[in-house]
Amino acid sequence: MSFSVPKNVPSFSNPQRQLEDRLWSSSGIASKRSALNSQGVLGGVQRSVGDLLGTDRAALPMYKDKPYAYAPSGRGRPLIRRKTACGLFVVVVLVMIWWTNMFAKPRETAKDKLGEWGLMPGKASSKYDWAERRKRVVEAMELSWGAYERYAWGHDEFHPVSKSGRMMAPKGLGWIIIDSLDTLMLMNMTKELTHAREWLSKSLTWDQDQDVNTFETTIRMMGGLLSAHYLSTTYPNMAPIPDDDPGKPGEDLYLEKAKDLADRLMAAFDSPSGVPYASVNLGKFKGIESHADGGASSTAEATTLQLEFKYLAKLTGEKDFWDKVEKVIQVIDDNNPQDGLVPIYIHPEKGDFRGNNIRLGSRGDSYYEYLIKQYLQTNKKEPVYLEMWNEALKGVRKHLITYTKHKQFTVLGERPSGLEGELSSKMDHLVCFMPGTIALAVTGGQTEWKASNTKTWSKQNMRDMQLARELMHTCWGMYKFMATGLAAEITYFKVDDPPLPEKAHHGATDDLDPDPNAEWRKDFEVHSNDVHNLQRPETVESLFYMWRITGEEKYREWGWEMFKSFVNYTAVEDGGGFTSLSNANTIPPVTKDNMESFWLAETLKYFYLLFSPDDLLPLDQVVFNTEAHPFPRFDMGPLFKTGWERKKRDKEGKIVV
Repeated sequence: MSFSVPKNVPSFSNPQRQLEDRLWSSSGIASKRSALNSQGVLGGVQRSVGDLLGTDRAALPMYKDKPYAYAPSGRGRPLIRRKTACGLFVVVVLVMIWWTNMFAKPRETAKDKLGEWGLMPGKASSKYDWAERRKRVVEAMELSWGAYERYAWGHDEFHPVSKSGRMMAPKGLGWIIIDSLDTLMLMNMTKELTHAREWLSKSLTWDQDQDVNTFETTIRMMGGLLSAHYLSTTYPNMAPIPDDDPGKPGEDLYLEKAKDLADRLMAAFDSPSGVPYASVNLGKFKGIESHADGGASSTAEATTLQLEFKYLAKLTGEKDFWDKVEKVIQVIDDNNPQDGLVPIYIHPEKGDFRGNNIRLGSRGDSYYEYLIKQYLQTNKKEPVYLEMWNEALKGVRKHLITYTKHKQFTVLGERPSGLEGELSSKMDHLVCFMPGTIALAVTGGQTEWKASNTKTWSKQNMRDMQLARELMHTCWGMYKFMATGLAAEITYFKVDDPPLPEKAHHGATDDLDPDPNAEWRKDFEVHSNDVHNLQRPETVESLFYMWRITGEEKYREWGWEMFKSFVNYTAVEDGGGFTSLSNANTIPPVTKDNMESFWLAETLKYFYLLFSPDDLLPLDQVVFNTEAHPFPRFDMGPLFKTGWERKKRDKEGKIVV
């Protein structure tokens, strides 16, 4: 779904109309409601670009700090630093011409010409200027961050439409600021990073009588701080600021804040089984069991803390961090999950599973992700995690994979009543992490071409890469099916009864016919309660992995189409940044008035990396946590080791007593 041209707007293609268009967009002739309903959000984006060019800078404080940056390819900053009035006017005109050309509606009848989006269907990849497209992502980040700074600085929640914020704790937790640190660094937004770092130094405290979710706080706050430490020390030219230079008083600020937080989160592991409680009171150093689900913790949440605590253990030498999180995986494995697939709840008292619901969506997803990533994090020296991953993927093929009726899309479904129950053809958007994770597991972060030329390459590797491609195609279809081109939170699929088994045939990977009556659309179904889009990152995350690993240009092109849809349909007028949608299947969409921190931490970051050179955070040298915070791979050294062994199992995989 391409951008739609706003109605009742002068032509953007005539350079002589640029100034008039700018004046029109800020004249107030169209009310906010009519602007949204009749012109979409493009006008708002244009005004926001005007803000970046300096028309609204007086309203912004002069910020000192910002996260990280990286510019090995010599990428220049956007043209927003001109100092003379004449220069600024020229820049305004030129950029407005360029921006509107970039985001105008493609001429559907001119398929053999360069579209207004810069897309040339069927042409070589050399025709695409990915560096320019990456700059568009930086501008979206600047718009988002600038709106947050103006209207909700220091708050943990940001509501772009109402232009307000809300605290999650009396003194704030840095939810948005910390989660964004490494994105600011990567995009070389030094001023913004300086302002964020100043807030960390002067305003952030974990000493608050506040309950927080163990998992979310670990992956976002602790993960964000550790990633900022890694990038600022390993890549000093990323958004360089003096405060974090070696020998300076603030050199270890990120690490000190992460260590303080980790000491408090460790209280979650003070359960009889070692399985962490769902929440922690930061000020009281106290673990708190879930107030729902009979006190059970989410299995995914309990098993998605390992990358963060293991990296912190490596940095600090405190082995207890390592041992506590590793124990959780042992408890899980000692439950002897059938075919490597785990129910989505586990109780911290006895460490046993609760219920039979098996899925790779919410409460199940990142357990599988962290199996293979733990193996990679320690440079493939802990084969137990690779073994568990392989068992789980085999179980996914056996129990959860099927195909749609009409075009044979590959579906990764659920077993709500256990593996002996019926297969549900439901896919959360969250499941779309899986294509990229499968590809990462196959090659270890190398390119497919390089990995396939090794002695260890097998037919099973080829099958796994095929499955990754098929699931990636299905996830792309979830976007193309929606009116805005932005996927629903949950999609259902039309499958045979009984569902076809995984080995029946290969799934679809063909191009998706844009015809609104195309047959492939009969395979997709979105319920009215599931039409919201929360700006989630999982699909672009997988596109990033698939591009890096396969080198197939189409994954970048799909990502560009997605990015255009986000800009066209989620941008907020009057400098509000971008928002989630309550209904992404109608045009104009219905806004939700909320910007999740993962929009900055994950979605925009993965777009940026997708359009970047492959030597930026190469996949064979880093692992990304489930919140897209990059950590280095490392050798365990003499202090750390895998502190547990799997119990012996028979040929059917059952533990031998």
